[in-house]
Amino acid sequence: MNDPSIEAGAAAAGEGQRPLRLAAIGDLHVSEQSNHQFRDLFLEMSDTADVAALCGDLTNFGKVREAENLAEDLRSLTIPTVAVLGNHDVEAGETEEVIRILCQAGLTMLDEQAVVIEGVGFAGVKGFLGGFGRGELGAFGEEAIKVFVDESRNEARKLENALRSLRTERTVAVLHYSPIQETVEGEPPEIFPFLGSSRLANAIDRFDNVKAAVHGHAHRGTYRGATPRGVPVYNCARFVVEAELQRQYALLDI
Repeated sequence: MNDPSIEAGAAAAGEGQRPLRLAAIGDLHVSEQSNHQFRDLFLEMSDTADVAALCGDLTNFGKVREAENLAEDLRSLTIPTVAVLGNHDVEAGETEEVIRILCQAGLTMLDEQAVVIEGVGFAGVKGFLGGFGRGELGAFGEEAIKVFVDESRNEARKLENALRSLRTERTVAVLHYSPIQETVEGEPPEIFPFLGSSRLANAIDRFDNVKAAVHGHAHRGTYRGATPRGVPVYNCARFVVEAELQRQYALLDI
């Protein structure tokens, strides 16, 4: 590729296949006071990519007015767009209405469904925390810990089921929480367990057709890493991407 700021997923598109260019961004944190904050950026993404992925924390507190502000800007995003929610998007307890507003504005929420766009599959979940590798929290002891771990397992299970439903040669996993520790490094080590879970990476690595995973959440993390089986993982929190690429969204050729 001529542009070094455009990444290639795991293995290029096969012979005769045109790569699909994905613009991925997370952690918009649209507030009630936002005034077309992302309109121009979405226009640029529409001109640059074939598909967009929004990696959670779309709003600041999950309030209806915040979703309405984002929906106004989404009119400028004229390419197919998939999304997952983040932890901020469920804070106010207005989640169903937030989803309704954003879906009416053209987003496809992935959580309980997978989609195929131009021959590339997209599956995603919000994810959950829990830690990485040997530091991953297990379901032992108090009932509250078991409930906590069950939520982490459930998000990984939903991701696995969505990935299994896809028969495409190329698939992208869209998350909010990170599936690996590598892309949260840069954050204080004490909070690593609150930034993601290896269970998500385990789900991704069960499928040979997953060519990339994108996530947000870790604002001070690292831009790129890989799952244990080598699937590229990109931290697309806009603060991380801007520090790495001098623009607020990642561009990936799938």
